[in-house]
Amino acid sequence: MPVTLQFIGDGGSLFGQMIEWMSAGEVCHVDAVVGDNLVGAQMDPCGGCPSGVYDRPPSYVDGCVRYRVTLPATPEQETEWLAFLRAQYGKPYDRACIAGFVAGRDWHDPNAWICSELQAAALEAAGIIRPLFAHANKITPEALLIALSALAPVECLP
Repeated sequence: MPVTLQFIGDGGSLFGQMIEWMSAGEVCHVDAVVGDNLVGAQMDPCGGCPSGVYDRPPSYVDGCVRYRVTLPATPEQETEWLAFLRAQYGKPYDRACIAGFVAGRDWHDPNAWICSELQAAALEAAGIIRPLFAHANKITPEALLIALSALAPVECLP
């Protein structure tokens, strides 16, 4: 059973452009693809949902550059991955994360998430990827995409 993540490039927001610039890449956000929805941590209300970790319709990223990475997973890993993500629903977006990139913080703190940390933690919790070797305060969307591209092909969506 596969597990799929969708990365997006900025759709025009200043914050998205800053994330891309700070991480020297072209993606600023990542969601899990779960059925017909995208699951992730979002800073601003969007797709009819408040800020934080929720399901959102795929149309909320219309007009953005999109990449997908599909990772192999056993049925048990897929179940654990989904259970981890669902257990995070309603948790807030970690607005202090940008300062934490400079000042230091533990990206495994389960009380609030940014998009890439949530996805990395879910993949690690399910045993789909080994624990990532990275500074404790830096798991950006671009860094996660680079790490996962070593494990599976990256597909560019129209």
